[in-house]
Amino acid sequence: MGETYDVAVEQDVVISIHPELASQRLSDYAWQARAREFDLLVESSDCKLVDSLRVSLRRIASATLFGAGKVEDIRLLVATHEAQVVFVDHPLTPVQQSNLETAWNAKVVDRTGLILEIFASRARTREGVLQVELASMNYQMGRLVRSWTHLERQRGGFGFMGGPGERQIELDRRMIKTKIRSLEQDLAKIKQMRATQRAGRKKKALPTVALVGYTNAGKSTLFNRLTDSGVYAADQLFATLDPTLRLLELGDHLSLMLSDTVGFVQELPHELVDAFKATLEEVVEADLILHVRDAADPMQSEQAAVVRDTLEQLGLVGDFSPPIVEVLNKKDLAPELESYRAETIHGSRVAISAATGEGVDELLALLTDWLCREMHELHLKLALSDGRALAFCYQHGSVLSKQRDGEVMDLVVRMNPTDARRFTMVDGIHHLQ
Repeated sequence: MGETYDVAVEQDVVISIHPELASQRLSDYAWQARAREFDLLVESSDCKLVDSLRVSLRRIASATLFGAGKVEDIRLLVATHEAQVVFVDHPLTPVQQSNLETAWNAKVVDRTGLILEIFASRARTREGVLQVELASMNYQMGRLVRSWTHLERQRGGFGFMGGPGERQIELDRRMIKTKIRSLEQDLAKIKQMRATQRAGRKKKALPTVALVGYTNAGKSTLFNRLTDSGVYAADQLFATLDPTLRLLELGDHLSLMLSDTVGFVQELPHELVDAFKATLEEVVEADLILHVRDAADPMQSEQAAVVRDTLEQLGLVGDFSPPIVEVLNKKDLAPELESYRAETIHGSRVAISAATGEGVDELLALLTDWLCREMHELHLKLALSDGRALAFCYQHGSVLSKQRDGEVMDLVVRMNPTDARRFTMVDGIHHLQ
């Protein structure tokens, strides 16, 4: 019987560069927070980050982004560390990327390319893979402006970082456009399938609650605790990419559908916002939104603003939007947090720890109260021969009790207001219209 050996996978040695324009100068703390987030993204791409450099820019050089002196300084840094990849926390034009790769003798990846690389390695479902591939194609169209006869050799993902020993692929604009059309058609089919599934949930009177929040806020940890499921959760950015739905039973015949979604991040590439609209439709169609916040993060206010801006882009802020409850997570790391309940569900706030379970019962109570207010409890008297009405009660609501009295079935049923209005009483007996 042959022996097995653990094979160590060699990581790319990389450095990260954080350009800072004089016209957009941040406070030291805000800059450190942004740089830390970008470096976490770099580390999430399974690279060995050996240096992180802040670079001040008076103006943008059209050819290289940086001035000649800065380009040379970074070249020496790359050579010192023998880095294979340089990540730049700023959008790069195809010309700038090409010139910097030549100057530094290393692969150069901008913020958009980095996030796409992470998404490509994390997507698991067919929808997630298609969405990332579509975003990749749109991004590559821009990279092929002046040199579009071939792409870099690929090593899994979509190859923005390159790699030895991988197959060479030839793509031109026409082929990419054809691929984009094919991906859009496939995603349209998935979109239609999701719409059908949502319609089915509504017929069964199952409200949908969506978890949203900044990446790494703890949404998937909370999702797993509430639904006892095994969704991947880790202390890293973009741990969740594919939308996940699970039934959450609250007892007393109350249940809802809980949706876990991709985390938001500042300056999310527009290619990904467009490609992930199908994923975010679970949020758009939600009856209630739980905004999960990392209460232990000093930048939580700025992160919350990013989430609110993203929800506005989705049309989910306004008079006709679903109510939003703020869930202040990681209470175990911020024990000073206090929960409060507003007069209405919209604007309520609850402090929890998804990791320890503290405060989760209060959140479940909040959801139960909301469901009870949303649903109508009816006392119906149905003719025993009216099988259609009885079946409707079971299919569209929760039957809390039933008792036969001669030829009449006495039921207590909870259902949504629309279905409840379909019953009318004639001569002491309810009929389904």
